[in-house]
Amino acid sequence: MAQESENPAVTNFREYLRFKTVEPDPDYDGANSFLKRMAGELGLPVQCVEVHPGKTIVIITWEGTDPSLKSIVLNSHIDVVPVFPEHWICDPFEAKKLENGDIVARGTQDMKCVGIQYIEAIRRLIKKGVRLLRTVHMTFVPDEEIGGFLGMQLFVKTPEFKALNMGFGLDEGLANPTDKFTLFYGERATWWIDVVCTGDPGHALMFVENTAADKARRVMDAFLDFRNEEKKRLKTEKLGDIQTVNLTRMSGGVANNVVPIELRLRFDLRLSPWQTPEYLEKKIEEMVAAGGDGVSFEWIRKGVCYTTPLEDSNAWWMAFKKACDEEKVELEKEIFPAATDSCYIRALGIPCLGFSPINNTKILLHDHNEFLNENVFLRGIAIYESIIPAIANVQ
Repeated sequence: MAQESENPAVTNFREYLRFKTVEPDPDYDGANSFLKRMAGELGLPVQCVEVHPGKTIVIITWEGTDPSLKSIVLNSHIDVVPVFPEHWICDPFEAKKLENGDIVARGTQDMKCVGIQYIEAIRRLIKKGVRLLRTVHMTFVPDEEIGGFLGMQLFVKTPEFKALNMGFGLDEGLANPTDKFTLFYGERATWWIDVVCTGDPGHALMFVENTAADKARRVMDAFLDFRNEEKKRLKTEKLGDIQTVNLTRMSGGVANNVVPIELRLRFDLRLSPWQTPEYLEKKIEEMVAAGGDGVSFEWIRKGVCYTTPLEDSNAWWMAFKKACDEEKVELEKEIFPAATDSCYIRALGIPCLGFSPINNTKILLHDHNEFLNENVFLRGIAIYESIIPAIANVQ
Protein backbone atom coordinates (compact mmCIF):
# COMPACT_ATOMS: atom_id res chain seq x y z
CA MET A 1 0.00 0.00 0.00
CA ALA A 2 1.22 3.48 -0.84
CA GLN A 3 1.74 5.84 2.05
CA GLU A 4 -0.91 8.53 2.45
CA SER A 5 1.70 11.23 1.86
CA GLU A 6 3.01 9.65 -1.33
CA ASN A 7 2.88 11.76 -4.46
CA PRO A 8 0.05 10.43 -6.70
CA ALA A 9 2.46 10.26 -9.65
CA VAL A 10 4.67 7.89 -7.64
CA THR A 11 1.61 5.82 -6.72
CA ASN A 12 0.70 5.51 -10.42
CA PHE A 13 4.28 4.58 -11.24
CA ARG A 14 4.31 1.81 -8.66
CA GLU A 15 0.96 0.48 -9.83
CA TYR A 16 2.22 0.31 -13.42
CA LEU A 17 5.33 -1.56 -12.26
CA ARG A 18 3.21 -4.26 -10.62
CA PHE A 19 1.82 -5.50 -13.93
CA LYS A 20 3.96 -8.51 -14.85
CA THR A 21 4.65 -7.50 -18.42
CA VAL A 22 7.69 -9.74 -18.38
CA GLU A 23 8.77 -11.59 -21.51
CA PRO A 24 8.00 -14.14 -22.82
CA ASP A 25 4.40 -13.95 -21.52
CA PRO A 26 3.63 -10.33 -20.63
CA ASP A 27 0.39 -9.25 -18.96
CA TYR A 28 -0.44 -6.74 -21.66
CA ASP A 29 -4.17 -6.81 -20.90
CA GLY A 30 -3.65 -5.58 -17.35
CA ALA A 31 -1.19 -2.86 -18.36
CA ASN A 32 -3.32 -1.71 -21.28
CA SER A 33 -6.37 -1.39 -19.03
CA PHE A 34 -4.30 0.73 -16.64
CA LEU A 35 -3.15 2.98 -19.50
CA LYS A 36 -6.71 3.42 -20.72
CA ARG A 37 -7.68 4.44 -17.21
CA MET A 38 -4.88 7.01 -17.21
CA ALA A 39 -6.20 8.41 -20.49
CA GLY A 40 -9.64 8.69 -18.91
CA GLU A 41 -8.22 10.62 -15.97
CA LEU A 42 -6.53 13.02 -18.39
CA GLY A 43 -9.71 13.39 -20.40
CA LEU A 44 -7.87 12.34 -23.56
CA PRO A 45 -8.94 9.92 -26.29
CA VAL A 46 -7.21 6.55 -26.47
CA GLN A 47 -6.82 4.24 -29.45
CA CYS A 48 -5.71 0.61 -29.40
CA VAL A 49 -4.15 -0.87 -32.52
CA GLU A 50 -3.55 -4.62 -32.57
CA VAL A 51 -0.65 -5.08 -34.97
CA HIS A 52 -0.39 -8.82 -34.26
CA PRO A 53 -2.57 -11.16 -32.19
CA GLY A 54 -1.95 -10.19 -28.56
CA LYS A 55 0.34 -7.28 -29.52
CA THR A 56 -1.48 -3.96 -29.10
CA ILE A 57 -0.24 -0.39 -29.43
CA VAL A 58 -1.95 2.00 -26.99
CA ILE A 59 -2.11 5.59 -28.27
CA ILE A 60 -3.17 8.48 -26.01
CA THR A 61 -3.63 11.71 -27.95
CA TRP A 62 -3.54 15.35 -26.81
CA GLU A 63 -4.71 17.36 -29.80
CA GLY A 64 -2.89 20.58 -30.60
CA THR A 65 -4.37 23.89 -31.69
CA ASP A 66 -3.23 23.12 -35.26
CA PRO A 67 -3.66 19.36 -35.82
CA SER A 68 -2.59 19.74 -39.45
CA LEU A 69 1.01 20.23 -38.37
CA LYS A 70 3.42 17.32 -37.92
CA SER A 71 2.89 15.75 -34.50
CA ILE A 72 5.10 14.81 -31.59
CA VAL A 73 5.26 11.13 -30.59
CA LEU A 74 6.38 10.21 -27.08
CA ASN A 75 7.15 6.51 -27.21
CA SER A 76 7.71 3.95 -24.47
CA HIS A 77 7.53 0.18 -24.33
CA ILE A 78 5.40 -1.82 -21.93
CA ASP A 79 7.31 -5.10 -21.77
CA VAL A 80 10.23 -5.85 -19.46
CA VAL A 81 12.95 -8.51 -19.39
CA PRO A 82 12.87 -11.68 -17.26
CA VAL A 83 13.96 -11.71 -13.62
CA PHE A 84 15.81 -14.09 -11.32
CA PRO A 85 13.89 -13.51 -8.05
CA GLU A 86 16.49 -15.27 -5.89
CA HIS A 87 18.92 -12.43 -6.65
CA TRP A 88 16.51 -9.64 -5.67
CA ILE A 89 16.10 -8.04 -2.25
CA CYS A 90 12.32 -8.13 -2.72
CA ASP A 91 9.65 -9.34 -5.13
CA PRO A 92 10.65 -7.77 -8.49
CA PHE A 93 7.01 -6.87 -9.15
CA GLU A 94 6.10 -5.62 -5.66
CA ALA A 95 7.39 -2.11 -6.47
CA LYS A 96 8.61 -1.82 -2.91
CA LYS A 97 9.74 1.61 -1.80
CA LEU A 98 12.68 1.63 0.59
CA GLU A 99 13.11 4.15 3.39
CA ASN A 100 15.45 6.26 1.24
CA GLY A 101 12.84 6.52 -1.51
CA ASP A 102 14.36 3.92 -3.86
CA ILE A 103 11.62 2.03 -5.71
CA VAL A 104 12.84 -1.48 -6.46
CA ALA A 105 11.15 -3.28 -9.36
CA ARG A 106 11.72 -4.60 -12.84
CA GLY A 107 10.99 -1.77 -15.28
CA THR A 108 11.83 1.14 -12.99
CA GLN A 109 14.57 2.27 -15.38
CA ASP A 110 13.65 0.29 -18.50
CA MET A 111 11.30 1.95 -19.11
CA LYS A 112 7.99 2.24 -17.29
CA CYS A 113 9.29 5.34 -15.55
CA VAL A 114 9.34 7.27 -18.82
CA GLY A 115 5.82 6.21 -19.79
CA ILE A 116 4.42 7.48 -16.51
CA GLN A 117 6.55 10.63 -16.66
CA TYR A 118 4.98 11.48 -20.02
CA ILE A 119 1.51 10.99 -18.54
CA GLU A 120 2.18 12.97 -15.38
CA ALA A 121 3.88 15.85 -17.21
CA ILE A 122 0.91 16.17 -19.53
CA ARG A 123 -1.44 15.92 -16.55
CA ARG A 124 0.30 18.95 -15.01
CA LEU A 125 0.18 20.91 -18.26
CA ILE A 126 -3.52 20.22 -18.77
CA LYS A 127 -4.26 21.21 -15.18
CA LYS A 128 -2.51 24.54 -15.84
CA GLY A 129 -4.72 25.11 -18.88
CA VAL A 130 -1.82 24.87 -21.32
CA ARG A 131 -2.60 24.35 -25.02
CA LEU A 132 0.11 23.26 -27.42
CA LEU A 133 0.47 24.07 -31.11
CA ARG A 134 1.15 20.53 -32.27
CA THR A 135 -0.68 17.33 -31.40
CA VAL A 136 1.14 15.07 -28.95
CA HIS A 137 0.70 11.30 -29.09
CA MET A 138 1.87 9.01 -26.31
CA THR A 139 2.48 5.53 -27.71
CA PHE A 140 2.87 2.50 -25.46
CA VAL A 141 4.18 -0.46 -27.42
CA PRO A 142 4.77 -4.20 -26.87
CA ASP A 143 7.58 -6.51 -27.91
CA GLU A 144 10.52 -4.08 -27.68
CA GLU A 145 12.57 -6.30 -25.38
CA ILE A 146 12.53 -9.09 -27.95
CA GLY A 147 13.36 -6.94 -30.95
CA GLY A 148 10.16 -5.00 -31.66
CA PHE A 149 9.44 -7.27 -34.63
CA LEU A 150 5.79 -7.72 -33.59
CA GLY A 151 5.53 -4.25 -32.13
CA MET A 152 6.99 -1.04 -33.51
CA GLN A 153 8.35 -2.67 -36.66
CA LEU A 154 4.80 -3.64 -37.68
CA PHE A 155 3.19 -0.49 -36.32
CA VAL A 156 5.17 1.90 -38.53
CA LYS A 157 3.73 0.10 -41.58
CA THR A 158 0.10 0.62 -40.57
CA PRO A 159 -2.35 3.32 -41.70
CA GLU A 160 -2.85 4.14 -38.01
CA PHE A 161 0.80 5.12 -37.71
CA LYS A 162 0.64 7.16 -40.89
CA ALA A 163 -2.39 8.98 -39.47
CA LEU A 164 -0.27 10.15 -36.53
CA ASN A 165 1.51 12.47 -38.99
CA MET A 166 4.67 12.17 -36.94
CA GLY A 167 7.31 14.87 -37.23
CA PHE A 168 9.54 14.21 -34.22
CA GLY A 169 9.79 11.65 -31.46
CA LEU A 170 11.27 10.83 -28.11
CA ASP A 171 12.08 7.32 -26.92
CA GLU A 172 14.11 5.67 -24.17
CA GLY A 173 17.61 6.42 -23.00
CA LEU A 174 19.75 5.25 -20.08
CA ALA A 175 20.39 6.37 -16.54
CA ASN A 176 23.50 8.44 -15.89
CA PRO A 177 25.45 7.82 -12.65
CA THR A 178 26.62 11.45 -12.53
CA ASP A 179 24.82 14.79 -12.21
CA LYS A 180 24.50 14.86 -16.00
CA PHE A 181 21.82 13.32 -18.24
CA THR A 182 22.53 11.19 -21.31
CA LEU A 183 21.00 12.00 -24.68
CA PHE A 184 21.12 9.50 -27.53
CA TYR A 185 20.88 10.68 -31.12
CA GLY A 186 21.48 7.34 -32.79
CA GLU A 187 22.22 3.72 -32.02
CA ARG A 188 24.35 0.87 -33.19
CA ALA A 189 22.86 -1.61 -35.64
CA THR A 190 22.16 -5.10 -34.33
CA TRP A 191 23.55 -7.95 -36.42
CA TRP A 192 22.86 -11.58 -35.51
CA ILE A 193 24.43 -14.44 -37.45
CA ASP A 194 24.51 -18.21 -37.12
CA VAL A 195 27.83 -19.78 -38.07
CA VAL A 196 27.18 -23.36 -39.21
CA CYS A 197 30.12 -25.74 -38.81
CA THR A 198 29.78 -29.14 -40.48
CA GLY A 199 32.20 -32.05 -40.18
CA ASP A 200 32.58 -35.79 -40.18
CA PRO A 201 30.48 -37.75 -37.64
CA GLY A 202 31.53 -40.90 -35.84
CA HIS A 203 31.59 -42.79 -32.56
CA ALA A 204 32.88 -40.71 -29.66
CA LEU A 205 35.33 -43.49 -28.66
CA MET A 206 37.53 -42.61 -31.65
CA PHE A 207 39.68 -39.65 -32.73
CA VAL A 208 37.43 -38.55 -35.56
CA GLU A 209 39.16 -36.25 -38.05
CA ASN A 210 37.68 -33.11 -39.64
CA THR A 211 35.06 -32.59 -36.92
CA ALA A 212 32.57 -29.78 -36.63
CA ALA A 213 34.03 -29.06 -33.18
CA ASP A 214 37.51 -28.38 -34.59
CA LYS A 215 36.04 -25.89 -37.02
CA ALA A 216 33.83 -24.30 -34.37
CA ARG A 217 36.89 -23.78 -32.15
CA ARG A 218 38.76 -21.98 -34.94
CA VAL A 219 35.73 -19.80 -35.64
CA MET A 220 35.35 -18.94 -31.96
CA ASP A 221 39.01 -18.01 -31.71
CA ALA A 222 38.69 -15.67 -34.69
CA PHE A 223 35.54 -13.94 -33.39
CA LEU A 224 36.85 -13.62 -29.85
CA ASP A 225 40.19 -12.24 -31.06
CA PHE A 226 38.26 -9.53 -32.90
CA ARG A 227 36.21 -8.96 -29.75
CA ASN A 228 39.38 -8.36 -27.74
CA GLU A 229 40.71 -5.93 -30.35
CA GLU A 230 37.54 -3.83 -30.14
CA LYS A 231 37.44 -4.04 -26.36
CA LYS A 232 40.82 -2.29 -26.15
CA ARG A 233 39.24 0.76 -27.80
CA LEU A 234 37.06 1.29 -24.71
CA LYS A 235 40.07 2.93 -23.07
CA THR A 236 39.62 5.99 -25.26
CA GLU A 237 36.18 5.66 -26.91
CA LYS A 238 32.53 5.27 -25.88
CA LEU A 239 30.83 1.89 -26.14
CA GLY A 240 28.39 3.19 -28.75
CA ASP A 241 31.26 4.22 -31.02
CA ILE A 242 32.84 0.78 -31.41
CA GLN A 243 31.83 -2.72 -32.48
CA THR A 244 31.00 -5.41 -29.96
CA VAL A 245 31.05 -9.15 -30.62
CA ASN A 246 29.61 -11.83 -28.34
CA LEU A 247 28.92 -15.53 -28.65
CA THR A 248 25.38 -15.92 -27.31
CA ARG A 249 24.27 -19.45 -28.25
CA MET A 250 25.74 -22.83 -29.12
CA SER A 251 23.75 -25.82 -30.33
CA GLY A 252 24.21 -29.21 -31.95
CA GLY A 253 24.70 -32.89 -31.33
CA VAL A 254 22.27 -35.80 -31.08
CA ALA A 255 23.72 -38.12 -28.44
CA ASN A 256 26.41 -38.27 -25.76
CA ASN A 257 28.54 -40.77 -27.67
CA VAL A 258 28.12 -39.43 -31.23
CA VAL A 259 30.46 -36.84 -32.74
CA PRO A 260 28.07 -34.25 -34.23
CA ILE A 261 27.85 -33.62 -37.93
CA GLU A 262 26.87 -30.01 -37.31
CA LEU A 263 27.38 -27.32 -34.66
CA ARG A 264 25.83 -23.87 -34.69
CA LEU A 265 27.25 -20.73 -33.10
CA ARG A 266 25.08 -17.62 -32.68
CA PHE A 267 26.99 -14.34 -32.60
CA ASP A 268 25.62 -10.93 -31.65
CA LEU A 269 27.52 -8.08 -33.33
CA ARG A 270 26.79 -4.35 -33.01
CA LEU A 271 27.79 -1.96 -35.78
CA SER A 272 28.65 1.63 -34.87
CA PRO A 273 27.33 4.43 -37.11
CA TRP A 274 30.96 5.51 -37.49
CA GLN A 275 31.94 2.24 -39.18
CA THR A 276 30.81 1.06 -42.62
CA PRO A 277 28.70 -2.08 -43.06
CA GLU A 278 31.16 -3.22 -45.73
CA TYR A 279 33.96 -3.29 -43.16
CA LEU A 280 32.06 -5.55 -40.77
CA GLU A 281 30.72 -7.75 -43.56
CA LYS A 282 34.27 -8.39 -44.78
CA LYS A 283 35.44 -9.04 -41.22
CA ILE A 284 32.67 -11.62 -40.71
CA GLU A 285 33.61 -13.40 -43.94
CA GLU A 286 37.25 -13.56 -42.82
CA MET A 287 36.38 -14.90 -39.37
CA VAL A 288 34.03 -17.54 -40.79
CA ALA A 289 36.66 -18.57 -43.34
CA ALA A 290 39.05 -19.25 -40.45
CA GLY A 291 36.96 -22.35 -39.71
CA GLY A 292 37.93 -23.97 -43.01
CA ASP A 293 35.83 -26.02 -45.44
CA GLY A 294 32.29 -26.86 -44.45
CA VAL A 295 31.74 -23.62 -42.52
CA SER A 296 29.14 -21.05 -43.56
CA PHE A 297 26.93 -18.43 -41.93
CA GLU A 298 23.31 -17.32 -42.06
CA TRP A 299 21.86 -13.89 -41.33
CA ILE A 300 19.33 -13.78 -38.51
CA ARG A 301 19.12 -10.00 -38.20
CA LYS A 302 20.91 -7.23 -40.02
CA GLY A 303 20.02 -3.76 -38.79
CA VAL A 304 20.97 -0.39 -40.24
CA CYS A 305 22.44 2.61 -38.41
CA TYR A 306 20.50 5.87 -38.48
CA THR A 307 21.25 9.06 -36.57
CA THR A 308 19.40 12.31 -35.84
CA PRO A 309 21.72 15.26 -36.48
CA LEU A 310 22.26 17.60 -33.53
CA GLU A 311 22.72 20.75 -35.57
CA ASP A 312 21.42 24.30 -35.37
CA SER A 313 19.33 23.61 -38.47
CA ASN A 314 17.41 20.92 -36.58
CA ALA A 315 14.60 22.95 -34.96
CA TRP A 316 13.46 19.97 -32.87
CA TRP A 317 16.89 19.54 -31.34
CA MET A 318 17.27 23.26 -30.69
CA ALA A 319 13.90 23.39 -28.90
CA PHE A 320 14.78 20.29 -26.86
CA LYS A 321 18.17 21.72 -25.93
CA LYS A 322 16.75 25.11 -24.93
CA ALA A 323 14.27 23.44 -22.58
CA CYS A 324 17.06 21.38 -21.03
CA ASP A 325 19.20 24.47 -20.58
CA GLU A 326 16.34 26.23 -18.81
CA GLU A 327 15.93 23.21 -16.51
CA LYS A 328 19.71 23.16 -15.94
CA VAL A 329 19.87 19.69 -17.47
CA GLU A 330 23.44 19.13 -18.67
CA LEU A 331 23.47 16.65 -21.54
CA GLU A 332 26.06 14.07 -22.53
CA LYS A 333 25.43 13.26 -26.20
CA GLU A 334 26.11 9.65 -27.21
CA ILE A 335 25.27 6.80 -29.57
CA PHE A 336 23.00 4.29 -27.84
CA PRO A 337 25.00 1.06 -27.45
CA ALA A 338 21.93 -1.20 -27.63
CA ALA A 339 18.87 -1.36 -29.90
CA THR A 340 15.58 0.43 -29.26
CA ASP A 341 12.36 1.05 -31.17
CA SER A 342 13.90 4.34 -32.31
CA CYS A 343 15.60 2.48 -35.14
CA TYR A 344 12.25 1.83 -36.86
CA ILE A 345 11.31 5.51 -36.59
CA ARG A 346 14.66 6.88 -37.77
CA ALA A 347 14.56 4.43 -40.70
CA LEU A 348 11.57 6.42 -41.99
CA GLY A 349 13.63 9.60 -41.97
CA ILE A 350 11.85 10.91 -38.88
CA PRO A 351 14.14 12.54 -36.27
CA CYS A 352 14.04 10.87 -32.87
CA LEU A 353 16.03 11.28 -29.66
CA GLY A 354 16.53 8.77 -26.86
CA PHE A 355 16.19 10.34 -23.44
CA SER A 356 15.36 9.06 -19.97
CA PRO A 357 15.57 11.88 -17.40
CA ILE A 358 17.51 9.80 -14.86
CA ASN A 359 20.74 11.03 -13.30
CA ASN A 360 22.74 10.20 -10.16
CA THR A 361 21.60 6.61 -10.66
CA LYS A 362 23.52 3.42 -11.38
CA ILE A 363 22.59 1.85 -14.72
CA LEU A 364 20.65 -1.29 -13.81
CA LEU A 365 18.43 -2.05 -16.77
CA HIS A 366 18.21 -5.84 -17.24
CA ASP A 367 20.12 -6.23 -13.94
CA HIS A 368 19.09 -7.55 -10.54
CA ASN A 369 17.51 -5.08 -8.09
CA GLU A 370 16.72 -2.47 -10.73
CA PHE A 371 15.56 0.69 -8.96
CA LEU A 372 14.76 4.36 -9.32
CA ASN A 373 14.56 6.87 -6.51
CA GLU A 374 11.21 8.65 -6.24
CA ASN A 375 12.87 12.09 -6.16
CA VAL A 376 14.75 11.38 -9.39
CA PHE A 377 11.49 10.12 -10.90
CA LEU A 378 9.60 13.27 -9.88
CA ARG A 379 12.38 15.49 -11.17
CA GLY A 380 12.01 13.74 -14.52
CA ILE A 381 8.34 14.74 -14.69
CA ALA A 382 9.30 18.39 -14.20
CA ILE A 383 11.90 18.08 -16.97
CA TYR A 384 9.32 16.69 -19.40
CA GLU A 385 6.93 19.42 -18.30
CA SER A 386 9.38 21.83 -19.95
CA ILE A 387 10.50 19.69 -22.88
CA ILE A 388 7.06 18.69 -24.17
CA PRO A 389 5.75 22.25 -24.69
CA ALA A 390 9.09 23.29 -26.19
CA ILE A 391 9.05 20.66 -28.93
CA ALA A 392 5.29 20.78 -29.47
CA ASN A 393 5.36 24.54 -30.05
CA VAL A 394 8.08 24.45 -32.72
CA GLN A 395 6.83 26.64 -35.55
